[in-house]
Amino acid sequence: MSQSARSYDVFPVDNDSTDGTGNVITEIADEHPELVHACEETDIQSSYAARNTGIEHASGDVLLFLDADVWVPETWIEDMVAVLESNDYDYLGCNVEVVAGDQPNFWECYEHSLSFPVETYLENKHFAPTCALAVRREVFEEVGLFDERLESGGDKEFGQRVHRAGFEQGYAEDVTASHPARESWDALRSKALRIGRGRAQKRRYHPEHGDTHPLHPINVLPPSPFRLRRRFSGQDVSLPSLVGFYLLEYVLKLTQSYGMLRETLAQRQSKREEP
Repeated sequence: MSQSARSYDVFPVDNDSTDGTGNVITEIADEHPELVHACEETDIQSSYAARNTGIEHASGDVLLFLDADVWVPETWIEDMVAVLESNDYDYLGCNVEVVAGDQPNFWECYEHSLSFPVETYLENKHFAPTCALAVRREVFEEVGLFDERLESGGDKEFGQRVHRAGFEQGYAEDVTASHPARESWDALRSKALRIGRGRAQKRRYHPEHGDTHPLHPINVLPPSPFRLRRRFSGQDVSLPSLVGFYLLEYVLKLTQSYGMLRETLAQRQSKREEP
């Protein structure tokens, strides 16, 4: 909660949680009534719907987004705004470091080694992850809010919308946010299924992005080992670990494809049941 910025407000959004998050938000808001303004989004279970609720409650000209499990240094807001203003950026991503525990297990090592290539995302795909992002309000006024129909991939869809509208996107290489590495197969599996569902949803609502059909052979082909090796270049990763990571990458790809197929079938079933 402690930030060096002189003036800022915090709008944590409880997205109809069942783990007591709402109570934690309320307690923090009661302790810091002039700083923290508790919000709720109970109609739509979507991180993008929650972000849209925060946008609607906030009044600032610059809006910064952080996921609940991300932590940042106390200068983060000040540093992000400084980079945004000094470069006339409208949309700004930063370095996102994936942090593992002191004795990381296999799953944590995989996540930690891959990390978030935010600079590459911005250069090649024109988006930054919403887990640590700054956007001027005028951008939302021009291109609209996040697409809350998507479970995953909404950061990419929004970023590319911003790019097409001609806004200036940038990367704050010296500003870092930290994200915990997922530490279990269940957590990685859940993420892969969510990404798959998001791909199917984006294929339905944004066909212009041209994602493949869930039954396209490319979705079940093994990933390129050379591509994976490039991603780990310069890192101290043993050959057995690299082989394990490759197999895990393939299983996660199949899991993602399964999530995409299930969501596509659910969409068709829902359409058939419409009056």
